[in-house]
Amino acid sequence: MFRVSTNPRRTFVALSALTALLVSGCASEASPPPSPASTPSPASPATDPPGRATALVRTLADEDLVGQVLMPYAYGSSATKVSPGSAAGNQKLAGVDTPAEMVAKYRLGGVILVGFSADDPTSKNQATTNVDNPKQVRELTTGLREAAGQLAAGPAPFLIGTDQEYGVVTRITDGVTLLPSPLAAGAAGDAALTEAAWRAAGAELAAMGINMDFAPVADVLATRSTVIGSRSFGADPERASAQVAGAVRGLQAEGVAASVKHFPGHGLSAADSHKDLPVVSQSRAVLDSTAFPPFSAGIDAGAMAVMSAHLDVTAIDPGVPATFSHKVLTDVLRGQLGFQGVVITDGMNMEPAKRWSPGEAAVRALNAGNDLILMTPNVSQAYDGLLAALRDGSLPRARLVEAATRVLTMKFKLADRPTPDLSTLGSAEHRTAAADLAAAAVTMLRGKCDAPVAGPVTVTSAAGRATARAALTEALTAAGVDVVPSGGRIVHLVGYGDGAGDLRDDAAVTVAMDTPYVLADAKSPTLLATYSSSRASMTALAGVLAGKALPTGRSPVPVTGLPATACGS
Repeated sequence: MFRVSTNPRRTFVALSALTALLVSGCASEASPPPSPASTPSPASPATDPPGRATALVRTLADEDLVGQVLMPYAYGSSATKVSPGSAAGNQKLAGVDTPAEMVAKYRLGGVILVGFSADDPTSKNQATTNVDNPKQVRELTTGLREAAGQLAAGPAPFLIGTDQEYGVVTRITDGVTLLPSPLAAGAAGDAALTEAAWRAAGAELAAMGINMDFAPVADVLATRSTVIGSRSFGADPERASAQVAGAVRGLQAEGVAASVKHFPGHGLSAADSHKDLPVVSQSRAVLDSTAFPPFSAGIDAGAMAVMSAHLDVTAIDPGVPATFSHKVLTDVLRGQLGFQGVVITDGMNMEPAKRWSPGEAAVRALNAGNDLILMTPNVSQAYDGLLAALRDGSLPRARLVEAATRVLTMKFKLADRPTPDLSTLGSAEHRTAAADLAAAAVTMLRGKCDAPVAGPVTVTSAAGRATARAALTEALTAAGVDVVPSGGRIVHLVGYGDGAGDLRDDAAVTVAMDTPYVLADAKSPTLLATYSSSRASMTALAGVLAGKALPTGRSPVPVTGLPATACGS
């Protein structure tokens, strides 16, 4: 186990001064990437991450600095051997065949691994998938690191990130311990359980070679949003803050950088920023009291990164997406909230960011205060645009140096950590952490809290829930409940995107496996919520239905006509 507890407010306190010293010292002429043998070694390198970053930045050419602030996706499940289709995708994206060639050509600071999961609201900007199973992911990340080790910035660990939020946005699903959704953690309301579960998650990500997770979601679910939904810890800023801090501590204890998102708060709008520019019209007072507290909690817990959002925040900078707003990112996030770590954009292949060309969008994002450009739709154009802006002065050298120094500082915080063995995945300890969190989340919104379901049970579900239905059937049988194909008391499951038309009036029990809003229309005498369809959540549900456990959770979002819990206060 490894712990990262440095508070970025203190760690980066001298960054501005360091940047000023570096601006005149960075190479400005184009040069090919040096070989490992010719890579300059900083004289008397500091042992602290900011010092190591400062020393390294002094040796880097313009091309290296630009590369360090780019974190694109790539096509292919291997760093060096890809299918013809993946090669064609990489050619269109970056003019190369393989991910390793992309790293080398553009001297990249990192790569994001992408993929799909069922009911994924982010699927529209997942152009490909890099993930199949943990062994494949480990081989891919090893190959990417070998390619990055040949670069001038090679002494700093290569960043490999992914969106492992758990719940509906989970990039790697096979062979790993699946936590219940963040909304389930909000229902459990125990930050210690959340920290333990996310520590297990961090260990498993590290074992696969991933050192950055674009999680946790710090958005307060102030609206009934399907794009955020169960990705949020809930509607109460104070309760959500405790959960965000727990998740940050858990991830970073295992050497995986946490990136709290989507600043300044995507939960205040129901619109989907993958397709449109959502308008956040709440007052500045509401932002301060509702949206910002979980981000502040994540920052105070030591979060190494914050992700900016494509949101039009009218109370701060109307008409300008927050990703491109100096007022939002520099004045508020850095000035008011005191964050001095790495700010990373949301996907630049999302519609609100595509109003500009990839090069201009990258320059605008960096000038606004971002330090890493994520998922540009064209790596070549973003790279060339940043270089051109640096040389014509529209991207100040001080801003680029500052960004690259922040990125390298974060990398050095993650350095010198042995990669855990893949055998850590799915360990008994990790499964227990997920199970404990899932069990504490189960909520009864109507019914008798200590009464098991009587008689034989028949499990049904809305369309597309066969996996959860099978998992619950197996768990109920293991708990001693008689499960029959038909004719039993109906336990009906609904999940992401399901509505009133997916309910059954004849169900004895209706269970919400995502946001619980749909339960307001359910006629069942017993209403339960797990907020998640993970195996751990289905096992926990079976324990309640069998009378072996009490549903101790509280709904973290209001449901019309129903209490937060029917089981006490």
